[in-house]
Amino acid sequence: MLADVLLPAALAFIMFSVGLSLEAADFRHVFARPAVLAAALAGQLVLMPLAAFAVARLAGLPGELAVGLMILAACPGGASSAFLTRLARGNIALSLTVTVISSLAAIATFPLLLKLVFSHAASGAFADGIQRLGALPMERLVGSVLAITTLPTALGVAVRHRAGRGGGWRAERIVGQVALVFFAAIVLGTFLAHRQAIVSSLPEVGPAAMLLNLLAMAGGYALVALAGGHRRDSVAAAMECGLQNVGLAIFVAVSLLRQPLMAAPGIVYALVMNAGAFALILLSRKHPGR
Repeated sequence: MLADVLLPAALAFIMFSVGLSLEAADFRHVFARPAVLAAALAGQLVLMPLAAFAVARLAGLPGELAVGLMILAACPGGASSAFLTRLARGNIALSLTVTVISSLAAIATFPLLLKLVFSHAASGAFADGIQRLGALPMERLVGSVLAITTLPTALGVAVRHRAGRGGGWRAERIVGQVALVFFAAIVLGTFLAHRQAIVSSLPEVGPAAMLLNLLAMAGGYALVALAGGHRRDSVAAAMECGLQNVGLAIFVAVSLLRQPLMAAPGIVYALVMNAGAFALILLSRKHPGR
C-alpha cells in the first residue's frame, strides 16, 4: 500500500506544489543571465552525481547502499528548496527555475543517469548491489518519472497561470503546506516500514550523506560564483544542489526496484540536507551580502 499507492500519490502532489510556485515572469530575469543558470543546472545535474560516486567509493559503501546514494544523486532538486532559499535571502526565481527545469527534464536525465550507473557498476565498484536487482526496469522508470514528477509539475504551472497572481499564490500557500506534510509522511512511513535495515546502515550512510551534502552545497555555490553570479544566486544554487527530491529516490528504491535498503541513503540524507540548509540560512542571515 505504501510503496504502490501512497508514496507515488504523495510525490505527485508535492511536484504539483512545485509547479504552483512558478509563473512565467519568474523566468525572464533568470534567462537573461544564461551562464548563471547553466552553472546552477550543472551543479544539480552533473556535480551532484559525480560527488555521490566519489563519496560512495571513498566511504567504501556496500553495493546496495552505494547504488541507493547514486539514485538519490540522480534525482532532481527538492520541492522545499525555494522556500528555504527565501529564508536564506537567496534568488528565489533562480531556485524555482532550476527546480522546475530539473524536474521537467527528469523524464530524460533521471533514467539516463541510472542507466549509466547500472551499466558501469555491474562489473565494477557496486557490482553486488546491481546483481541483486537484475535488469533496470527502464520503461517503467520513464513512465513513473513522467507520471509523478514531470506531468504534475507542468500541471501546477498551468493551474498557476490560469488562476492568476492572487489565486495562484493562495493555492500555492495551502498546497505547499500540505506538500510538506506529505513529504514528512513519506520519509517517516518508509523509515517505520524498514527501520531495522535502515538503522543498521546508519553508521555507514550517515558520514557519507554529510560529506555529499557538504560537497554539493559548496560546489553549487562555487560554480555560480565562478559564472559571475551574485551572492544571492550562489545561495540559491547551494540550496538547489544540496536539497534533493528524496521522495523520488525512496519511490524508485521501494516501489520500482523493491530494494528497501537502497532507500536508506535517501532517508538519512533527508535529515542531513535540511540540517545543512538551516546552517546556510543562519550563516546567510548573520552575514548578509550584496
